[in-house]
Amino acid sequence: MDYQNYLKQLLILTIDKGASDLHLSINHPPIFRINRRLIPLVKEKPLTPEDTKNLAFCLMKEEQRIMLMKEKDIDFSYDFEGKGRFRVNVFFQSGAISVAMRLVASRVKSIDELNLPLQVYRFCNALHGFVIVAGPSGHGKSTTLAAMINEINKSRACHIITIEDPIEYVFQDEKAVINQRELNYDTLSFARALKSTFREDPDVIMVGEMRDPETISTAITAAETGHLVFATLHTNSAAQTVHRIVDSFIGEQQNQIRTQLSGSLLGIISQRLIPSIDGEAVPACEILFNTPAISNLIRENKIYEIPLVIETSSDVGMVSLNRSLSELVRKRKISMENAVNFSPNARELKKLAM
Repeated sequence: MDYQNYLKQLLILTIDKGASDLHLSINHPPIFRINRRLIPLVKEKPLTPEDTKNLAFCLMKEEQRIMLMKEKDIDFSYDFEGKGRFRVNVFFQSGAISVAMRLVASRVKSIDELNLPLQVYRFCNALHGFVIVAGPSGHGKSTTLAAMINEINKSRACHIITIEDPIEYVFQDEKAVINQRELNYDTLSFARALKSTFREDPDVIMVGEMRDPETISTAITAAETGHLVFATLHTNSAAQTVHRIVDSFIGEQQNQIRTQLSGSLLGIISQRLIPSIDGEAVPACEILFNTPAISNLIRENKIYEIPLVIETSSDVGMVSLNRSLSELVRKRKISMENAVNFSPNARELKKLAM
């Protein structure tokens, strides 16, 4: 088999079919994810271990192949002849290589184009503080971050540093100067890159993912010292996001991190991508702003009360996930069935949507 040509055909199909992902695994034909559904390319033969290895190696440089064999998995970005950019993860399973490729839009969509709430602009207009975009994997966190960074890029002259694994969206400097650093190529770790930003004169810092206490602590410190910091976490709600941050630390460190977070946090966007009636996907967003009431709850370790404050603080722009879902149902953008599937409280959702 001409693996290079076969890979090229698969990537062209991924783009032409509007697929979000391409999966290459042994004993299966190539599989696309289209509108959140997995669709196998049934006319193709199942892939062998030799097939997946050779297809993966077509994507990789020699140093990436060496890292894969050593670490057993690797993330990187792949530019396909200028036609599309992919975020790639190559990993071992049952002794064989598998590949997961996500197509990244060539153009950064705006906040309005993504149908994100207008409250998101408030985070972009801030000059310092800590903003977290939360949600499960594959629910648009990176796309939302990119839209906010590009909004700042278009609106004010500042220095933006991003730390990513891998770089997904490539920004074009407008009013801002943007430096994008990729893990393993431009820096050895998120924490190390974050620490070095203190000597690089940034106004805005974007951390692709907070994976360890050192990265979380440094990000919060950066926000405390006058920077606007954006980051993501794989959590399911604003309250769970605060819990995850605090629980990343032990003993007395938790009290310190609660105090720091209560003062530096600007807000949290917790989002889901919901299948829409027209076959696309629309975001439902829980929005938290760090008001004095929220700050006190964080400091006093009463995080369990945060959902109630969000629910009763619509006057300052906060939105619960159920309220966001019910609004999408009322506007006939999503079905009640899909709303219920993503709701934390189906009974309350049905009352709000009436």
